[in-house]
Amino acid sequence: MGKSIISESLCLRRANDSTRRTFLKQAAMGTAAALVFPTSSVLGANDRVRVGMIGVGDRGSDLLEQVLALPNVEVVAMADVYSRRREAVKKKVPNIQTFTDHRRLLDMKDIDGVIVASPLHIHARHFLDTIAAGKDLYSEKTMTWSIPEAEKCLAAATASNRIVQIGLQAQSSGSFVDAKQWIQNGWVGKVTHVESWLSRNTPHGHGQWVRGVPSDCTAQNVDWSAFLNGRPDRPFDPYRLINWRLFWEFSGGNCTENLVHQIAWIMTVLELPLPSAAYMSGGIFSEKDGREVPDTIAVTFDFPVDIVVTWQSTFSNKHYGLGDRILGSDGTIEHHLEERAQYWPEKINRTHGEDTLGNTPDQGHMRNWIDCIHSRKQPNAPAELGYRSAVAVHMANLSYRSKKRVTLEEAKAYAPEY
Repeated sequence: MGKSIISESLCLRRANDSTRRTFLKQAAMGTAAALVFPTSSVLGANDRVRVGMIGVGDRGSDLLEQVLALPNVEVVAMADVYSRRREAVKKKVPNIQTFTDHRRLLDMKDIDGVIVASPLHIHARHFLDTIAAGKDLYSEKTMTWSIPEAEKCLAAATASNRIVQIGLQAQSSGSFVDAKQWIQNGWVGKVTHVESWLSRNTPHGHGQWVRGVPSDCTAQNVDWSAFLNGRPDRPFDPYRLINWRLFWEFSGGNCTENLVHQIAWIMTVLELPLPSAAYMSGGIFSEKDGREVPDTIAVTFDFPVDIVVTWQSTFSNKHYGLGDRILGSDGTIEHHLEERAQYWPEKINRTHGEDTLGNTPDQGHMRNWIDCIHSRKQPNAPAELGYRSAVAVHMANLSYRSKKRVTLEEAKAYAPEY
């Protein structure tokens, strides 16, 4: 696959352009349909927000805890293809309605907002169905599994009046506010390079993300067809259901799980356009456990504004954790997960600058979404940012899989394969 993935795509550019036009046409049709659906009623500042959830696995369970902790919010329904997850939510939320088919949840007229935390390859379906049903949406990152899906979702969100928040939580952090303010104040000067990294580790013989398969994960307890979501049919495979992050047809690997958070933060802090090109190297070096997605990665993004952004990640060492370092002619900003941003001046150009530790508190990403459902203001991570960050990480993955530098134009022309 690697050698020909981009060259074959370019040979099919005309067909792909037609496909992209079809995506956008379908999106326009979908959002037009949304206008005839009854939309959620306008909520007052003190009205209770009624929420439904689609997909409540490990990440969805985290989001459930977040939304349950908020005042004046009620989780009234959830949908998941796996019966075990439906039963687990019932224990946490008495009287909640549960469904196997997410469309039954979306038919409920009294739901104001929907949280989507399904596997990546189903995000676009749940995103578009939620918008068409007239519900506000919190969709986990990465917004979509492919660039054409991202274009379709962006078109639908733009044409609607729905509040759409993408699960890029760093956009609601105090470090984001502080870093952006320091840059706007001119403290950093000209930025030409940004370094970022994500480091993790696991016990020997146990790869990152690998989870055990519960004994009740059987064909009788799972809607396997709904999980496949149009992928080639095959017998029920409980390992792939539970460990979908390991396989390209369902996942984008570490780029869509982690890089997406950091590239979104960097692009918005520095107000960067889409990358002009991406390079990615690496491989499956940590654990040879049957996964398809790489566990060791080095990415370089070129931006058309004289800035290079690099990101490196390993699943064999966690010493340096997660961080970003913005290198400017007049100063440096460093940002770490769950820590305040720091600034150091370059004395050669900013003689009177002082070392500064950020002090802006985090807002809370879920809280921001709920607040925007009331106010109808744009949330901290709207669909447009979901689109741009998705394009960036998919460019990186296409580079890795084709073993070559990939331009923005090549990435947008590529027809995704399962």
